[in-house]
Amino acid sequence: MIHPTAIIEPGAQIGADCEIHAGAIIKRHVILGDRVTVHPYAVIGGDPQALAFDPAVESFVRIGAGTRIREHVTVNRSLHAGVATVVGENCFIMAAAHVAHDAVLGDNIVLANNVLLAGHVEVGTNAFLGGAAVFHQFTRIGEGVMVSGNSSITRDLAPYTLVAERDEVIGLNVVGLKRRGHPREAIRELKEAFHAVYFTPGNIREVAASALASGEYKTAEAHRFLQFFEGGKRSFARLKRNENLAGAEE
Repeated sequence: MIHPTAIIEPGAQIGADCEIHAGAIIKRHVILGDRVTVHPYAVIGGDPQALAFDPAVESFVRIGAGTRIREHVTVNRSLHAGVATVVGENCFIMAAAHVAHDAVLGDNIVLANNVLLAGHVEVGTNAFLGGAAVFHQFTRIGEGVMVSGNSSITRDLAPYTLVAERDEVIGLNVVGLKRRGHPREAIRELKEAFHAVYFTPGNIREVAASALASGEYKTAEAHRFLQFFEGGKRSFARLKRNENLAGAEE
């Protein structure tokens, strides 16, 4: 379904059973998977917001199957020739959110209203980013992370964590882990790995590497959590320390 007032430029690729609503703009650099919905006045595939960008560069935006894009969302194409900004499958991008150039989003991600992702941000599968949260360029948001609304994120967020305010880790996203059916053993190991990383003095990368090398952790979830600290260009969000820590962790 394509509304008569939608603008789809020649060269755009539209999958089967997509819905393009009134006033939506799909630029020629866009590839939409099947069953993608684009609501009124969203702009998909616009040029990057970078002063040095050459509009002649052939770069792209890829939107995965089943993703819903609400009103006034903007998704910019990559800075680099032949490269795509990527939004995965079955994501829900709420009104007025912005996905900047070269961001890469996994599957089943929710961006609430007015979330702002800067360039090169990576967001893992099943993450939930609360309304009006903002993310610095090159930050990595791990799998299953939940970020509070109005947060300001300038550091990498380890998988399965709860994060609020300015780069403050407040615990594990245990409710999310249970809802997605992660086994009890995996949740137990994640709690132990979380405690080892955030409560052991020293360089956080080295602490995580030591925990991983110990052989104590067998589940894939614990391995993903610890391996996250091996990469990235930025520092890591740290644990919020206060009198309510025990309750927050639990």
